[in-house]
Order: sequence, then structure tokens, then C-alpha cells
Amino acid sequence: MRIFASNLIPEIDSATCEAQKIDSIELMERAATALSVEIMTRFLPSQRIVVIAGPGNNGGDALALARMLFEQGYKKVEVFLFNVINKLSHDCDEERKKLIAMDGIDFTEVKHDFQPPYLGKNDVVIDGLFGSGLRQPLQGGFVMLARLINDSGAYVISIDIPSGLFGEWNNNVHQRDMIHANLTLSFQTPRLSFFFAENADIIGEWQLLDIDLDEKKMKELPSDFMLVEARSIRPLLKPRKKFTNKRDFGSVLLIAGSTGMMGAAVMSARAVLRSGGGLVTVHSARGGLQIVQTAVPEAMFEPDRQEHYIKDMTIHHTHQAVAVGPGIGTNEGTIDALEALLKNCTAPLILDADALNCIARRPQLLSMIPPHTILTPHIGEFDRLFGEHHSSEERLKKAIDMAKYYNIIIVLKGHYTATVRPTGRVYFNSTGNPGMATAGSGDVLTGVISAFLAQGYRPEHAALVGVFVHGLAGDLALADKGEYGIMATDIADNCGKAIRSIITRGKI
Repeated sequence: MRIFASNLIPEIDSATCEAQKIDSIELMERAATALSVEIMTRFLPSQRIVVIAGPGNNGGDALALARMLFEQGYKKVEVFLFNVINKLSHDCDEERKKLIAMDGIDFTEVKHDFQPPYLGKNDVVIDGLFGSGLRQPLQGGFVMLARLINDSGAYVISIDIPSGLFGEWNNNVHQRDMIHANLTLSFQTPRLSFFFAENADIIGEWQLLDIDLDEKKMKELPSDFMLVEARSIRPLLKPRKKFTNKRDFGSVLLIAGSTGMMGAAVMSARAVLRSGGGLVTVHSARGGLQIVQTAVPEAMFEPDRQEHYIKDMTIHHTHQAVAVGPGIGTNEGTIDALEALLKNCTAPLILDADALNCIARRPQLLSMIPPHTILTPHIGEFDRLFGEHHSSEERLKKAIDMAKYYNIIIVLKGHYTATVRPTGRVYFNSTGNPGMATAGSGDVLTGVISAFLAQGYRPEHAALVGVFVHGLAGDLALADKGEYGIMATDIADNCGKAIRSIITRGKI
């Protein structure tokens, strides 16, 4: 699913009206119908609902919604239309005329002084003040209105986007001056700002409403941001032929583990095998032999000459993917070995965890990373590599720049894990849950991605598919273990089921 810049939304709306031979008011009515259906599934007709409408088309949506709710028996609807400069959009004005023609509805058009209504925790506020077309932060009385709503404790539903929040970048906007929604109802496609952690409390839960916008136009318009869904992943998965053997599905060299952190090697190796990798060889500290061979007997073990840490990353055999980092530590000898590997490795490569921490301690290694290598940092590892950042928005911008500069793929882990390609395109993942924030989850992801690399997937596809499968495996583990009970091994063990679910178009 494409994520469009806010300035392209009117173009999509216009194309929809032209293709379907409807006018903009009919499209507004369609949007309001979708909104009213969603709200009626959540609240009884006895609910007090206060509608705050602005002068633009977002306000028009809100006015049409208020009329429809009133027509459906919601008699405690109160409407405030803010028309302080005495200029409404054409469609908003048309919806205003329809509303004031109704008998009995509580309607106030605010042009000068405003006597705010009482709002309490049992009320619902519909925020239709400003949508994604907003070009500057809220000011003056609108800031006071936003703070009044936020302080009221009422349940807030924002149409399109919370008023005051921009659709894309919000680094220089004060969040206290925005309306904070409990639920955001947007149309057809999400806004980029929905995917940044710092905006979560502004947006609340968000849901997309299908209003049959023109698919042809949406395919034509440019977009560097995508939300990855099952329908995007399914065509990428390669079917398996009947007459195959393990070597057809690739060999992974997993350089992982050290004394006290052998579990990282175990979880990564298990994830490789659960995700379809044909063979996995774990190269680790010599002392980890018994642990790995006992916990993952299907894996081969290649001992380092050191007992407690890895000092040699020489590749002795042919492997279709090399994964480095889980639990290797940051010993100077390990950093030296990694430097030698980066200079000589020709196989597809994934760097995670302590491999990234090693590079952070010796920054000149960044320039040695082979093209199209996959890096999988969490936010701490990312900041150690590329400098401290104060928001996920800042971090994503830097990831885009660094992916282009070093010609690498960055998998920036988080609730909406972002896979950033060297082209600058960004793919947000739609699977996964908070229960996956557990020790070893990232080690499992390394194994999953390396399994797809070994099976011959291009690095950009291996990262995309691996992240989606990993998140879906976490969702399957959630159903079985509950959000508080998920362990990384549960995620690894559900990878095969996740892949089957995607292929068979099962419920996911």
C-alpha cells in the first residue's frame, strides 16, 4: 500500500470524481457515510457527541457526519463550525446548508467570540477542524481549543488526521498544540506521520476507511513510502519443487555467540532452519560447541580457535549468505576479524547486533561494508553508528541518507520496522506486536532474513520478506502465548507457519 504525500491527496480525490463521474460533494458524502458507520458500531445513540468542524473540506466531512448521525437517532449531537474569517470551502458551505436545514440539531457557527461547551470524560469529540492539508501549526484560539479538548478527558475521534499534526514531518511542531486523538479515521491510505513513535499519543489507534478512491491514479502517482501487506509479500515467495535437496535452499554461515551469549547463536540458527534455509553452520567461540550442538542439533558447528570469543571470521566454504553479529561481543580481536571479513566477503551479507557495535567502535569500517549488505539495527545501535537522534522521524531521514551514501539496506527495527533501500524507498512493516519486544527477537530476525538470502532472494527482497515473516510469526506466537508470554524461541518456531499462512492466503 502506497503512502502519499499530503499535497497529492486532492489530486487523488479529483481523479476519483472524474473517473466515477461524481462531484466532490458525493465523494464527501461517501466519506461521511464510512465515518458514520464506524462510529455507530462503537457508540450508542444516547452518546453525547460534540463535533468540531473547521472551514475546509475536513470540516465538511465533519458536518456531513453530524447530519448522518442525527438522522440515525443520535439526538445528542452538538456541532460547532469555526468560520472565523467568514470563508468556507465550497463543499463545507454546502454541507453547512444541509445541516442548518434540519430541525432540532444543535448547531453553532463560530465567527467571533466562542463560549466553549463543557466536555467531560464521558463525551465523544469529533475532530474535523483541520486535515492533512494544513500548512502551518495551529495558532491563537485554535491552540486554546486543542488544549481544551485534550484536557477534557473526552474520547476524541479525528477525521483524516489529528488537527495540528502534519501528514509528513513534524520535528518543529509542539505536540501540546495539537489535538490528541484516541482514534484516527483516515481514508484509503495512511499518512507518513502515523509511523513515527513520537506521534503515537497524538494519533491513538488508527484505522483506514475504504471510500473507493481511484486505484489507477494511486498507481500512477509517485511515492517513496510503502506499507507492506501480505498481498505484497505473497508474489515474492518462491514455490518449492518436488525434486529438491537441502542444498537447493542454500547454506548460511552464522557468525554468532561468545561466552555468556551463546543463546543468540542458538536462536538465530533455529530461525534459519524454521524459515527454510537448507543448511546452517554456526561459527562461534570454541566453548559454545556443546550448547549449540545440544540446542540445535540440525546445525553444524565450526569452532573458533578462541575459547570465549570469536577472533577469526575467515570463510572456509561456499555459503549463499553470511550473517554476523548476534552475541559476538566487541572484543578488539573480534573487531579485527570483522574488518578482515568486510574486506574479503563476496557472499550476501547481513550485519546485526554486536557486528554493528563493533563498527561503531571503529567507524572507518562503515566504508568497507560491501554494497547491498543488510544492516538490522535497533534504535540504540543505529544511534551508535550514525550519531544521536531525538526522534524516529530524524532517525528515518538519516537512515535514508546513509542507505544511499553507503549503498546498503537498513532495516530500522521498531513497531513499524522500516526497510530502507539505497534508492531511498522505505517499506514499513505491518506485522508484529509489542510482545515481540523481548530478548533475542532481533537475533531471530537475523536468522530469518539470512535464510531468505541463502534461498536466492535478492537482498532487498530478503529483507522485506524476512521482516514480514518475523512479525507474522510473532503474531502467531501472540495467539498462543499472549502478549506478555512471548519468547524469541516462540517467534522462531512459528516462522514456518507464518510462511505457510502467507502462501495459502490463510487468515493473517
